[in-house]
Amino acid sequence: MRIDDYQLLLYLREHKTIRATAKKILLSQPAITQRLKYIEEYFGVKIFLRTPKQLVVTAAGEQIIKHAEQLLIQETQLHHQLIKSVDEVAGTLSLGVSSLVSQHYLPMILDAYTKVYPKVTIDLITGVSEEIRQSAADFHVSIVRGEPLLDYKSYHLFSDQLYLFDTKEIGKEQRPFIEFKTDADYQKLIEDWMLEQKSLNIRRSMKVDQFETAKELMKIGLGMTVLPKSMVTEELMNLPHLSLEVNGKPLVRETWLCVKEGICALPQVDAFVDMLENKSWI
Repeated sequence: MRIDDYQLLLYLREHKTIRATAKKILLSQPAITQRLKYIEEYFGVKIFLRTPKQLVVTAAGEQIIKHAEQLLIQETQLHHQLIKSVDEVAGTLSLGVSSLVSQHYLPMILDAYTKVYPKVTIDLITGVSEEIRQSAADFHVSIVRGEPLLDYKSYHLFSDQLYLFDTKEIGKEQRPFIEFKTDADYQKLIEDWMLEQKSLNIRRSMKVDQFETAKELMKIGLGMTVLPKSMVTEELMNLPHLSLEVNGKPLVRETWLCVKEGICALPQVDAFVDMLENKSWI
């Protein structure tokens, strides 16, 4: 059944004859007769009785025509809603975000975004960048650290310089090194740096779940750890620290926003990408 079929039933009830209906909607009488036959076969009942003077609606026909009226009202309402929503940002925004970004930036970002676009529903998954990479196809937008995702449109958000922190003067005595769960490319970055460190007396003795845990353990004096600039406060900068360098160049961790080609056609995604592109980061 087509919407036009339901509308035809209303015309037939209103004009009472096939001839008058044909004249009104500019269709031939045979065409209308054939269409009405199809509709009645579709429902398996007679909708109109044909009398010499006019069409008479049957009891079953009354039910079908009432349904047709409701359906056409709903169709009109839907069209109106769609017209109103053309320039409206709504729907679901699916995000896969690196743990560090989700902890230190995302709350403020989402607070600002949802205030501007209250009709958008946020679907958020966080984890280390490697986990987000593996599930990237499940998200509208992925925010990862390290390298951008292959075959995705990528926006560079910020470069995050790395520092070694301790509560004691660095290099004067052997100190435990507090590591944390991370992805392979970040681990390699740290490994490459440690291979160059001849003057530092590092004892690798502790591994924790995330940056924040490592930071808190370092602050109470349990050892040294590497932290990115994005999570370093003024208080931490008063502690002994040094910039990580390899071949005389500072080590940095890049952060990327990645979107599959075409996904930005969704208004809620385009608005989110635009907000992050224009955000001041570190």
